[in-house]
Amino acid sequence: MTTTASTTEPVADPRALALAHYAARGVLEHVLARHGISFQQQVALRAALIADAPQTPDDLVTQVQGSLKADPADIRATLDELLAKQLLVADGAHLRPTDGGRELIAAIGAETAPVSARVWGGIPAADLAAAGRVLVLVTERANAELAALTA
Repeated sequence: MTTTASTTEPVADPRALALAHYAARGVLEHVLARHGISFQQQVALRAALIADAPQTPDDLVTQVQGSLKADPADIRATLDELLAKQLLVADGAHLRPTDGGRELIAAIGAETAPVSARVWGGIPAADLAAAGRVLVLVTERANAELAALTA
């Protein structure tokens, strides 16, 4: 009688999602540290940079809170840090990225692009599509649970 080893496909679960998130974030934070910027600062600066219209501090707090689920007071402190580092500048009631802020985000993107290509490269499109659908659903459900907890 011949026996064969069975292989079990990994299943997406909270632990697998967390491990993937923290592995990728660890790479990004390593790059960010070389540039003297925190993860939350990078998220806030990027939000200001990619916005279609000028953003008020409240707009940016709302966007960053939606992404990171961070305390609004901490996000406001982050915006103050970005202003102090001259990566954001006040323009009336709005905050906008400075040239230095734009250059920093571009440099971070240039450094992380090859790593991202190595991490994501070679994954079949169908697998990425399936993972994308699952991640969107998990995000929606987790956001709904958080909203219920904080209501």
